[in-house]
Amino acid sequence: MKRVLAIIEKGEDGGYGIYAADDSVPVVGDGMTEAEARDAFEQCLHEQAAYMKERTGQWPEWYADEMEVEYRYDMTAFFMAFPFINVTEFAKSVNINPSLMRKYKSGVAKAGPKQKELIQHKFDDIMTRLSSVKF
Repeated sequence: MKRVLAIIEKGEDGGYGIYAADDSVPVVGDGMTEAEARDAFEQCLHEQAAYMKERTGQWPEWYADEMEVEYRYDMTAFFMAFPFINVTEFAKSVNINPSLMRKYKSGVAKAGPKQKELIQHKFDDIMTRLSSVKF
């Protein structure tokens, strides 16, 4: 099964934008809600592949009848999608300066690969702890 990595980010209009991380996959989607943006992205994925087939006579390498889209958030879209997460407390939980995390949230600064990896690792630890909670 083919997999396309898609990045979810905050759109300029206050909604969501999604783009394929691989430049060879010329697909984008947007919407006022995350669900709308995902639907638009997946529809565009199929439409773009069909267009390329019509134009070249063959399906693009990145396309298959059975495809999986792996969505990842940028920091701004993450906090927009989960507004109940307190940025300052989240920053403390993942050992990041709260001021820097607020910059990530607002899009003023972007986390580098190592910083993203650190945040993801700490976030995974939090999710493991949360998954064991029972009420």
